[in-house]
Amino acid sequence: MKENSFLAPDVNLQELAARTKNYSGAELEGVVKSAVSYALNRQLSLDDLTKKVDEESIKVTMDDFLNALHEVIPAFGASMDGLERCRLNGIVDCGQKHDHIFKRTMLLAEQVKVSRGSPLVTVLLEGPSGSGKTAMAATVGIGSDFPYVKIISAESMIGISEASKCAQIVKVFEDAYKSTLSIIILDDIERLLEYVALGPRFSNLISQTLMVLLKRLPPKGKNMLVIGTTSEVTFLESVGLCDAFSVTYHVPTLKTEDAKKVLQQLKVFSEDDVDSAAEALNDMPIKRLYMVVEMAAQGESGGSAEAIYAGKETIQISHFYECLQDIVRY
Repeated sequence: MKENSFLAPDVNLQELAARTKNYSGAELEGVVKSAVSYALNRQLSLDDLTKKVDEESIKVTMDDFLNALHEVIPAFGASMDGLERCRLNGIVDCGQKHDHIFKRTMLLAEQVKVSRGSPLVTVLLEGPSGSGKTAMAATVGIGSDFPYVKIISAESMIGISEASKCAQIVKVFEDAYKSTLSIIILDDIERLLEYVALGPRFSNLISQTLMVLLKRLPPKGKNMLVIGTTSEVTFLESVGLCDAFSVTYHVPTLKTEDAKKVLQQLKVFSEDDVDSAAEALNDMPIKRLYMVVEMAAQGESGGSAEAIYAGKETIQISHFYECLQDIVRY
């Protein structure tokens, strides 16, 4: 295409090469064909379909390639849409403890990139439900710029047998072994194991599968980071899964000073009410904090959210306290 002058001057081949990590030859061919189709569509006139196309004026632009990349998703690439869904509220400053854990986990990702003696690094993020473990893991996956990032969660395995679940989990790991750098996120491990506190009951087959995969080294020249999340660390310790992880970090709930930082960034309370609201949110998981704020932002009669998030109004502290009473505290 370049030799025949079909590429526009704004096409950056180095950037395209960086964006097409883990694309197979067939997938790259699909990207090129899709980009060419965008360029051809610009030359077609819907008013006169018989009009001859001027081949000399056909130029494939960088935008054509970017649109094509959105259409052609690599089978062994990073599932960015799934990762973004894990952090719908984005990432905010939640205090020193959360920041410390995030930075440490990012350092582990950097370690995987350059390590020669540790091709497999595993880290477990444990803490109360809603404390931001999955969002943190997803942010590490996005920020790492690894070519292969996949999340394994129970919600994608509803209604299938234990053997099928194991097969799916193994396939994700096998696909990861084909990439030079990869991250696998095991989200809510207790849900993957079908854990029920009564009994307790869990799937030993899936447990043993994870145990083996967490200790199996990738092929030579392949490095992998596995991030697990759990709200039932005591259970994982009892079945021996905690020992399979190299590092374990406790992701805590928000203390008063942490909640204040989050509320200041959300800018939904008046300055006079921020301290009182933060004190009421002491020991609250961040996911539940967002829920309370969203409930309170609707106002007593509803319809106030748009004005509050636009900064035109603020949440009434009395209504906030009423919403807080509806939330089950930890």
